[in-house]
Amino acid sequence: MITPGEFKQRRKHLMRNMKKNSIALLASAPAVTRNRDVEYPYRQDSDFHYLTGFDEPESVAVFAPGRKKGEFILFCRKFDETKAIWTGKHAGLEGAKDQFGADEAIPIEEFAQTLPTLLDGKSLVNYPIGMNAELDQQVMAAVNTLRGKARTGAKPPEEFVALDRMLHEMRLRKSADEINLMRKAVEVSIHAHKRAMAICRPGMYEYQLEAEIAHECMRHGLRHAAYPAIVAGGHNACVLHYTENADQLRDGDLLLIDAGAEYGNYAADITRTFPVNGRYSEPQRLLYELVLEAQLAAISKIKPGNHWIEPHEAAVKVLVRGLVNLGLLQGRVSKLIKDEAYKPFFMHRTGHWLGMDVHDVGDYKIDDKWRSLEPGMVLTVEPGLYVSPTCKEVDPKWRGIGIRIEDDVLVTEQGCEVLSSAMPKSVADIEAFMEATR
Repeated sequence: MITPGEFKQRRKHLMRNMKKNSIALLASAPAVTRNRDVEYPYRQDSDFHYLTGFDEPESVAVFAPGRKKGEFILFCRKFDETKAIWTGKHAGLEGAKDQFGADEAIPIEEFAQTLPTLLDGKSLVNYPIGMNAELDQQVMAAVNTLRGKARTGAKPPEEFVALDRMLHEMRLRKSADEINLMRKAVEVSIHAHKRAMAICRPGMYEYQLEAEIAHECMRHGLRHAAYPAIVAGGHNACVLHYTENADQLRDGDLLLIDAGAEYGNYAADITRTFPVNGRYSEPQRLLYELVLEAQLAAISKIKPGNHWIEPHEAAVKVLVRGLVNLGLLQGRVSKLIKDEAYKPFFMHRTGHWLGMDVHDVGDYKIDDKWRSLEPGMVLTVEPGLYVSPTCKEVDPKWRGIGIRIEDDVLVTEQGCEVLSSAMPKSVADIEAFMEATR
């Protein structure tokens, strides 16, 4: 897990990079009601957790470089013995300091009245502008309070800057402890994918395999998924974010499973596409091996100094060439790529950043140019092909086939490491695994 020392170093790094005479604010995620008096399981805002490790709602973190009373102020709930009986432990003001390193802990009820004092004399406020309506209102109310006291010498801040850019650049490069958490999330996710692959049979329902995935993750202590699992049999695999998971699996169809566990607030994101009956048909195999070739070409481009877009470009080149060879596209490969003629079959990017959020933060371009990959970055590599069942321009044998292959890849000093490499991926390995588990 992330140590208190690492959280402290993150806060110090943030404050070192803040402008002189500035202050930063972050609000926790709210508890969300599911229905009536039942709440969804609580998940802390990723930015808030990244800097504090504090996973309670009704909290605001303040970072004030050079403040004599302490640079890290945490507004949170006071300890309530009755609440502890009903809903369990919570840190309280003492725990905020002793367990989470706050220099000062103040009841959350006092935040609005204390904020003008904290902002007085500051020239700049960093906070997630427009992301939290309540915090927006509180900041503006505090500024207006200070404006009303201008004759007494109060000095409201004049500049407001979104905290996102600075903080998200920090989150983009993972530490050794963060990578270890992601390794655990990936490891358990692989167990879950293998379990689903092993028990899959024609006649089962998609939701039954979803249940097996959830069971396997929970069995290893990972109670929360990084995102709703996609368990898409047959034509459903052509719907990119299909999550109904309600249909019966048919003999002869492929099954696309996109699922990942979350561990310590860090995500895994893995996709495999395999035959429901354990054997690929010839059209399925040809498309699958084309997607796999594209994925391997993309992975080969992941190394320090290469640009973010290079894996995608490599995958597109392979896919277009293969689609021409198979007769799904006609024309010169270079022109088809320029015209994006492949988009009806491959309409998304080849990957995204991965970390605390499954589609993690971090700019893909710097000054309008694709950024260079650096050690510590983690990204997914997930080319796919989706031939709509209604696509009349292609031979009927291809229609309704949806395939995606996705792995989680860490950029290293020497090149890259596929964190999810233990999950069967080739046609031969998948068929052998499924045969051995029948």
